[in-house]
Amino acid sequence: MTPPPPSAYIEHMLRAVAQIRVAATAEAVAGPGACPHAVPHPLMDQDWLGLSFLHWRYPPETVQRLLPQGMRVDTFDGDAWVALVPFLLRVRVPNGPALPWLGVFPETNVRTYVRGPDGKQGIWFFSLEAPRRLAIWAARAWFHLPYRVAAMEMRCSDSERTYTSWRLESPHRGVSSRARIIPGEYLAPEAVTPLEHFLTARWRLYALLRNGIGTARVEHPPWRIARATAHDVDTHLLTAAGLPHPEAAPLAHACGDVRASLTRLTRCPRTA
Repeated sequence: MTPPPPSAYIEHMLRAVAQIRVAATAEAVAGPGACPHAVPHPLMDQDWLGLSFLHWRYPPETVQRLLPQGMRVDTFDGDAWVALVPFLLRVRVPNGPALPWLGVFPETNVRTYVRGPDGKQGIWFFSLEAPRRLAIWAARAWFHLPYRVAAMEMRCSDSERTYTSWRLESPHRGVSSRARIIPGEYLAPEAVTPLEHFLTARWRLYALLRNGIGTARVEHPPWRIARATAHDVDTHLLTAAGLPHPEAAPLAHACGDVRASLTRLTRCPRTA
């Protein structure tokens, strides 16, 4: 066999090196904790401030029975996870200023981790508590999410975060949640474990439509995560969602603030 001319060999090697560099760059950009897609034309931007995660393990079948047809519980080492997530939400005009009083309020959601009809990983919300009725109406209309009106309080400092919520409407009127979080030091990116990435690096939400499942993409910078301890935790929002009362203490994290961009909710395609 006649060897290729030197110029062709050099050109081939340069293309191979370029491909390796592109692959390495893509892996660095979309590595653990990094958003794998962009949202250049968001429906809205949101600031998530003073956010904490409280997570509990559940048997996958316990969570699966609460999901609609087409949604599959996503697991880590055979366990499903459910989270109580309190934070301050600040809604923004896309690439613009924050809305006034109407768009700034505490929120607490109960969520789990799923794979949608499209086979992608995302979040399923069992409930979301918030005190702004007009904002709740808009969220129900745009994202078909199960928001409930609640009275809420939230206080955050560098050394402690406290959250409380009382639901003001049916179903389960009067159900409460409460937590006091003591944050540790923020972790270096390489110290975040695969489980912590699984629980926090989620870039898609799913919601129930009349004719199937809807999905919206989310983009934000990687979380700054601090391991934390949780005290005085009220888990009635979990039991109101149909989950058994958790016996173990939660896996707790406190996060730095981020700005997120969200797309519109669209009908979720099914994988072949």
